[in-house]
Amino acid sequence: MIEPKALSFRYEEGIPVLKVTTFPGAVGLRFAKELDSIVGKLTAEKADRLIVDLRGNIGGGLASLRLMSYLCPDRRPIGYSLTKRHIQKGTKPADLPRINRLPESKLRQLGMFVRFRFIHKDRSLVLETEGLGPRPFHGNIVMLINEHTHSAAEMVAAFAKENRLATLVGTTTAGEVMGGATFTTGEGYRLRIPVTTWQTWGGMQIEKKGVTPDILVEFSAEEAGSSGDSQLQVALKTVRELA
Repeated sequence: MIEPKALSFRYEEGIPVLKVTTFPGAVGLRFAKELDSIVGKLTAEKADRLIVDLRGNIGGGLASLRLMSYLCPDRRPIGYSLTKRHIQKGTKPADLPRINRLPESKLRQLGMFVRFRFIHKDRSLVLETEGLGPRPFHGNIVMLINEHTHSAAEMVAAFAKENRLATLVGTTTAGEVMGGATFTTGEGYRLRIPVTTWQTWGGMQIEKKGVTPDILVEFSAEEAGSSGDSQLQVALKTVRELA
């Protein structure tokens, strides 16, 4: 298998475009550092517009938290997961453990490992942005999504839409955000099944529904072959018109 490049960056007609195809790694520190570098460059340039392309993103892990944290300046709740046990208990989101920053030091990585391996072994938790401060492109972000946008990428899109942090362009996402776990069944086989739900802080349901775009633009293979990426062209037009 050829692993896709998780993060790439370019300019289209003078507008910065951030392409994210996956959120790799259990914690995603390499991804986070690369994203930090790109955002630092945009901040230095005082770039006041940004397109985030999540089309075809296969999902991944905690690295998505860094991207969501760069969509807003403050610390705010994103959403929460619940296992069957906590659903049956009627656990309130406010009572769940929180993750609100990536563990960038070895000590914090060890602390997170101990916390969720031995103390909070259940996978029910709340995600909260890191509070990374204001950026010149805040309020002027367009996000591209499509039916191949999955899992953690859908969480990013839902967070952006629910908090009005970006204008979504494209088609409805896959609607597959339930968290899975892998179990050993013997004879060398493993079974992976969903074990947690996911719900945004504002109550948006994504599973089986997906995240709908603010501006619907269907992808056309014919148009792509003749005049380029029609969804991107709409995103460029939209981001220029933002106040």
